[in-house]
Amino acid sequence: MRLLKFTSLLAIFLLTVGLSMARQNQFGVADTQKISFGEPVKVGEVVLPKGEYKVQHTMEGENHVMVFSQLHASNPATVRVKCQLVPLKAKAPATQLLYGHNEADTHVLQELIFQGDTAKHVF
Repeated sequence: MRLLKFTSLLAIFLLTVGLSMARQNQFGVADTQKISFGEPVKVGEVVLPKGEYKVQHTMEGENHVMVFSQLHASNPATVRVKCQLVPLKAKAPATQLLYGHNEADTHVLQELIFQGDTAKHVF
């Protein structure tokens, strides 16, 4: 009976660890995330309207590509942009966005860090 309980607890522990590790890929970032923009943001060459977005990290050959797809919109905005992954010293404690501004005073996304990732996306 004790062996059965121990084996069950061990199996649950291993399953939990496996599921948490599956959230991140070999690059230390989750494959899919969500983010909200409170105002229009230029990502790559496209200005995305404010709203909620699904963000997917994909690979195209050796290139890291982020795909931003607007949620809850009748005509959703989408953009694909190359990024560079820069390792972090530890898991990110919070999601962070770093913006610059262009000559039209539009926010331009420069860096994106998602909570729990061990690398940041630099555009």
